[in-house]
This record gives sequence, C-alpha cells and structure tokens, in this order.
Amino acid sequence: MNKLEEKAVSLLQSGVKLILGYEKGDKGARPFFCHTPEDASKLIYDEHATTNLATYILKPELMGHDKVAVCATLRTLRAIAQLASENQIKGENLIVFTITEEGNGDVKEFSGIDEINSYLTDKELEVAQLYKELDEKLSGMSREEKWSFWVNEFSRCIKCYACRAACPLCYCTRCITDVNRPQWIDPWPSPMGNMEWQINRVMHMVGRCIGCGACTKACPVGIPIGYLSRKMLNDLSEEFGYIPGQAMKDGNSLSTFKPEDKENFIH
Repeated sequence: MNKLEEKAVSLLQSGVKLILGYEKGDKGARPFFCHTPEDASKLIYDEHATTNLATYILKPELMGHDKVAVCATLRTLRAIAQLASENQIKGENLIVFTITEEGNGDVKEFSGIDEINSYLTDKELEVAQLYKELDEKLSGMSREEKWSFWVNEFSRCIKCYACRAACPLCYCTRCITDVNRPQWIDPWPSPMGNMEWQINRVMHMVGRCIGCGACTKACPVGIPIGYLSRKMLNDLSEEFGYIPGQAMKDGNSLSTFKPEDKENFIH
C-alpha cells in the first residue's frame, strides 16, 4: 500500500465521505470519486493528472454537509486558494492534501487556506510549449497583425462553452451568454459574437485566472484561449506585482473598485 492509498483509507475510515482524485484512464489519468477504502487502491498521482479538480468543489450535489477530501495538484491548489479568496468555499468540510515533490512523494495535508497560500509562494507552473511558441510568434507582430491573428483564431469558435465548463473559476450561476433579455452576446457562432464572448471571458478572468490551462485543453477546435489569460497575468505581474496563482489581497484587478476613486486616469 503506497502513501496515497494509506492516506485515502485513513480519511475514509475517519468520516470523510468522498475523496476527489485521479485514476488510470484510457488516455492517462482521469478524475475519480473514491467513496470506499476498497477503492483507494485505484487512486494515482502522476504527470498525467492534469484535470483541475477544483471544478467539482462548487457542485452542490457533491459538497453538502459531509466531509470531502481533495488530492490536489498544484493547479488544483491554485484554484482552491483563488476560490477561497472570493468567498466561494469554506474549509469546514473540505480537506485538502497533496503529494509533495520532495523525497519519495510524501502526503501533505493542509491545515487551511493560509497554509496553502504559503505552500504556493515558490511554486510555479511549467509554461506550455504552445504558449512559448506563441510568445515568439506574436512578439514580432504589429498591433494590426496581432488583431488579425486573434480574429482568425476566434472565427473557429463553435460556442460549445467547453472552456467555461472546464474552468474552475467560471462559477457564475448564469453566464452573460445565457442572458437573452437583452441578448448581450450572440448564442450562435458568428464573427462578432465569438470575439465578444472570448474577450469578455478573458477580461472576466484578469487577476483571477490561475494558469491551469484547462480551457485550452478543453477547446475542441484548438483555440489557445488560455494564452490570452496568461498574457494578462504576466502584464499584471509587471505592472502591479501580482503573483500568478496567489489570490490578490486587495481584490481582483478588474472587479474591484473603491467609491472614493476619482478615476482621474480617464481622459
């Protein structure tokens, strides 16, 4: 019995009703809902465990009055910290643990959100090769060329909203795309509607995106949606000292305001 299995069995025997983790699938690892000690042997934790399990934490059918544990990767830890900063989760019935990179994969259980934030201080996600290639490609373009590039990319959007479903921070009970009185954004694929949807979503994620790349991986037509959010994160880091993956203490960049703000930067 490995350390992950031992931890899962211990939690389930101590009153935890569900452990969110990963099991072996046809194409690497897939999310696994572990309910019994007998199923704990199915749990795995490796480089293929990339699905952000934080997407399940806000599901009312899973998160009720029973204790739930999450075997969190770095991506999931980032999302949990951000969700907590937005008052979307409480720690009473949520147990978070991870497999450390040190030693032979020890299990670390967190005492709360503050400890998770401390753990994340020096932890960075590896930049996807696709994003590195886009950095190089777009850096040599003019503003007009960049606009043409993204217009072409977004023209392929089929409005399936897989990006929204995969994102742990897209938790609005009613998305702007679902509002039809008035109809803010075309619900069908169209050049202008696609652009409005994608830009609206990126702006909504500024200072909130934790860089897990779930949206890009979920896109069935291969639009590098997560790249834009990552670029915005980098700009925030340079301009405002934002640390990607850590919740901003003074609120999110484009969703926080002060009544006394004179807005004298607007000309």
